[in-house]
Amino acid sequence: MFEIDRFPTTGFVRLSQIIAPNGPIPVSRSTWWAGCKSGRFPQPIKLTPGVTVWRAEDIRQLFECGGDT
Repeated sequence: MFEIDRFPTTGFVRLSQIIAPNGPIPVSRSTWWAGCKSGRFPQPIKLTPGVTVWRAEDIRQLFECGGDT
């Protein structure tokens, strides 16, 4: 089970830290990417061609507000 106190408050997080089973958002990878494309979920940031991250603040706001972005 995910513990909200362990989620970073600032910085960048990878997808494995965001979606279940390790993260607070209980969706699959494909649902997450579809949500990013549609604007339902925060937009990713490409650090390098193989590294995609999200702002921890954006993800925290998403699960603290119950998904109402």
